[in-house]
Amino acid sequence: MPTGTKPEPFHPDLRLARWLPLVSAGPRTLWMFRLSPPGIRPVADMSVDTVPFAGPAGDMLYRVFRPVESTRPTPALLWIHGGGLILGTPEQDDASNLALARNLGITVLSAAYRLAPDHPAPAALDDLAAGFRQLVARADELGIDPTRIAIGGASAGGGLAAGLAQRLRDEGGTQPVFQLLVYPMLDDRTVLRDDIDQRHLRMWSAESNRYAWSAYLGTDAGAPGIPSSFVPARREDLSGLPPAWIGVGTLDLFHDEDVAYARRLEEAGVLCELNVVPGAFHGFDAVFRNAGVTRAFHADWERVLRAAFRQAGPA
Repeated sequence: MPTGTKPEPFHPDLRLARWLPLVSAGPRTLWMFRLSPPGIRPVADMSVDTVPFAGPAGDMLYRVFRPVESTRPTPALLWIHGGGLILGTPEQDDASNLALARNLGITVLSAAYRLAPDHPAPAALDDLAAGFRQLVARADELGIDPTRIAIGGASAGGGLAAGLAQRLRDEGGTQPVFQLLVYPMLDDRTVLRDDIDQRHLRMWSAESNRYAWSAYLGTDAGAPGIPSSFVPARREDLSGLPPAWIGVGTLDLFHDEDVAYARRLEEAGVLCELNVVPGAFHGFDAVFRNAGVTRAFHADWERVLRAAFRQAGPA
């Protein structure tokens, strides 16, 4: 490296990210962000279905992925899509959900939930809690093992998964065996910070974060008195939660809040593995799907899920 040259901030596999524009979501652009990607095409060895799950506001359509020749019952992953709590669909993660179902021999159910600002908190968590309970109740029908259900999600989906784990712990009953939290959106109070270097943020800006949290909470993000049941990082007692894995890049807006939550889980006696990816930005794996760093990141998901299901019961 020539003398005086600054090191490249992005991971070597993600260098092209320097050319990605950082567009913020807001009231005038939300329609554009909500354009829905198509679902994956049928594949011979996998069953891909759309199944209704009854929710507090009516049926929610889940995407269900399962190996055609799987031995029943299988472990299951309840996956929660991202989108900043204001956008996104279960179909957007079809490719990674299908890969997880195929490679692990499990059933993956991609949940639907109501979005803000039309449906502020706690609508999304109400939907997901109902979905988890229904998943347990319909285990025989769906061919899954109710004692081996993990929950997970990316970005807002990861934050909702963390909030769901907290809610299920409080309510009792069947609990998830694991939390897979992929660069989770955990703390609205990040909007109050003015010390974050935003030059290398990609895919999710500080402006988007402020708008999304405020839309979800129905009040200014970062304000005092917001219920901890709405914001996972505001909860004081994290004991008794399922083991977790948290993955986040060093260039992600959520890096600090994710690292802090992982530390707090460990301090509360909850096993938590933290995977920090140098030079990775928010949603890097969705943009650079075939990059080596993405393949390694997704392989880590499979490793920890496989271990969690093995520890929870027979293979």
